[in-house]
Amino acid sequence: MENATNNEKIKILYLDDEEFNLHAFKATFRFTYQVFVTSSASEALKLIGENNIQIIVSDQRMPDVTGVEFLKMVVEKYPTTKRILLTGYSDQNDTVNAINIGKISKFVNKPWDESNLNSIFQELYAQYLLELETKEKADQLENVAKERDLYKEESDQIEFMLRQKLLED
Repeated sequence: MENATNNEKIKILYLDDEEFNLHAFKATFRFTYQVFVTSSASEALKLIGENNIQIIVSDQRMPDVTGVEFLKMVVEKYPTTKRILLTGYSDQNDTVNAINIGKISKFVNKPWDESNLNSIFQELYAQYLLELETKEKADQLENVAKERDLYKEESDQIEFMLRQKLLED
């Protein structure tokens, strides 16, 4: 799916401490999406900021930071991103923390399925675009309201001056 706003591919970042997983992910999705991969949470944050990443996939179990901890950092700095937690383990605490702390959009079990992930990427990107459009419309409405308030204030001032002028005459 192409980005409707600038004809670029959807930008997806994948964070995992296992190099094989990074290579497999990139090889699978590189023709459809613009894929960024890294095994470092700090590098991942840098890539998100520099590349306007729309979708983030993070492994849960990594040595330096958990996926939930990483996604918590992401949501604080880049709240519009869509976040997916990928795990080979079904720990209920991880799931609850991912939803509550990391504000994940989806929870996916390993091994991931290409078709399933493609569907999830399309769904999340559609949500991403809809949220951007909604924010733009809200900003436009806010600007219209501010302009209306300015016109009302000017109108009130003109009306006041006319009444003063009538009182003087």
